Amino acid sequence: MNKKNSPYTAAITGGGFLFEETVTLLPLLQAANSEILLNEEKVNNHLLQINAERSRAKAILEIKRRYEAMPAYFWNDFLEMNDSDKVVALFYVILKTYKICFDFHVNVTMKKWNSISRSVKKEDLMMEFNEISAKDEFVDSWSDNTKDRVASAYLTILRKVGMLDRESHLNALVCSNFSYYLAKGVSWFLEACLLQPYEIENIKKTLL
Repeated sequence: MNKKNSPYTAAITGGGFLFEETVTLLPLLQAANSEILLNEEKVNNHLLQINAERSRAKAILEIKRRYEAMPAYFWNDFLEMNDSDKVVALFYVILKTYKICFDFHVNVTMKKWNSISRSVKKEDLMMEFNEISAKDEFVDSWSDNTKDRVASAYLTILRKVGMLDRESHLNALVCSNFSYYLAKGVSWFLEACLLQPYEIENIKKTLL
């Protein structure tokens, strides 16, 4: 299986969470001449204030990748959210954009949340990498350094959204608009935010 046939990418290492940067670039992405505006930003650095052009280019590429992974209406809804809900929404976007993050989350983090330890460490992700590599030749071809950087990027994202503390313990996310995701038919995301079944049921009742 080559790269074209694989659903995986290591591109998450190209930027990280990029919350402030996403909010900053959103007007450019939504503009009719977005390609021109993004290229100007890559060269001139008026908005992002990322010193190295190579780093700016990587950040812009990943934010664009995430933007294009979602329907246009989502980003209009995103703009209406408060900042803490936007953070949770960006986490949703990342899970939708990068299959490696989705697999880490479903196969490792959510299972760990339902275990006694309720913690996630890099070694846990490396075990999942072994499982994925056994089925995907492209991921199997990644160097140990690439795998390490991908795992580190995912853990950093969990910390940025408030799901993982300094001791690697997991916490459920807090969000004022979980009903939004239920209304859009993506109840799996509430489980991904580590909500308990009774909490999800209570939110569903508010929609009735």
